[in-house]
Amino acid sequence: MTAPIAPAAPAAPPAAPAAPEPGRTPRRGASRAGRTLHAGPLAYGILIVAVLFSAFPFYWTIVAASRSNADLAKVPPALLPGPNLIKNFEAVLEEADIGKALLNSFIVSGSITLGTVLCCTLAGFAFAKLRFKGRGALLAVTVGTMMIPPQLGVIPLFMLIAELGWVNQLQSVILPGLVSAFGVFFMRQYLVQSLPDELIEAARVDGASTARIFWSIVVPIARPGMAVLGLLTFMASWNDFFWPVVALTSSEPTVQVALRQLGGGYVHDQSVIMAGTLLGTLPVLLVFGLLGRQIVGGIMQGAVKG
Repeated sequence: MTAPIAPAAPAAPPAAPAAPEPGRTPRRGASRAGRTLHAGPLAYGILIVAVLFSAFPFYWTIVAASRSNADLAKVPPALLPGPNLIKNFEAVLEEADIGKALLNSFIVSGSITLGTVLCCTLAGFAFAKLRFKGRGALLAVTVGTMMIPPQLGVIPLFMLIAELGWVNQLQSVILPGLVSAFGVFFMRQYLVQSLPDELIEAARVDGASTARIFWSIVVPIARPGMAVLGLLTFMASWNDFFWPVVALTSSEPTVQVALRQLGGGYVHDQSVIMAGTLLGTLPVLLVFGLLGRQIVGGIMQGAVKG
C-alpha cells in the first residue's frame, strides 16, 4: 500500500504594497510614464505669437511687392496684398537680369554647400576620432579664426583673385567659401557624441582603411548633421552680399548683386525692390520646404539612437 499523500501547504497570501516612508510622497513622474504630455494654453499662445512675429516680415514683403510705390507711402500703409504683383515682377525682369542671377546663385550656393559639407565632415572626423600630433593646437587655431572679422581679409583676398585673373568670375566667390571654421567645429562636436569609438576599432580589426571607415561608417552616422550644415551653408551663401558685390559685376551677378540694380532713379521704387527680394527669397523657402522635415526627422532619429 502506498503512503497517503500529505495535503499541500496553502499558498502564502500576496504581500501588501509597502507603505511610503513618512515624509515622502510618491513620484508623479512614475504615474505619467508612457503618456504624452500636452502643452497648456499659455504655451500655445506664446508659440502663436512667436510664429506671427516671425512670419510678418515675409508677409509684408508680399504686400509691398504687390502694391505701388504710392500705396507704400500712405499713412497708415496697406496691410493686404494688392493687384500689382505681376507688374512688379515684369519690372524686375526688365531692370535686372534676374534669370542669370538666379542661375549663378544656384551654382555658387550649390558648389559652396557641397564643398563645405564634404570638407568639414572630413576635418571634423579627423579632429574628433583620429590621433595625430598638434590636433588640439590646430583645432584651437581653426576655432580662433571665427573671431576674426571677415572684412579684414577682403583686400588681400581681392588682390589674390586679381593676380589669378578671377575678377568677375564665379570661382572667385566659390573657392573662398568651400571650408568654414564653424562647419569644422560643428561636425567635430557632432561626431564626438554620435560616433562610438567601438565602431572604428571594430572596422580597424576587420582591416578597413581610414577612407573606407569614413565612407561606410562616418558618413551614414553624420547624415543628420551634414544635412543641417548643408542647409545653413546654402542659406548663408545665397544671402551673401558683401563679397559677391566686391568680386563680381552686373554682367555676372548673383541674386543679391542683381537686387542692387532695382528701383533706380531719384525716388527708389520700393515695390519693385520688394518684388525682386520676393523672387530671391522663394528658392530658399522651396529648399527649406523640401528638406526641412527630413532634416528635423534626421536630427530626432539621431538623438533617439544616441
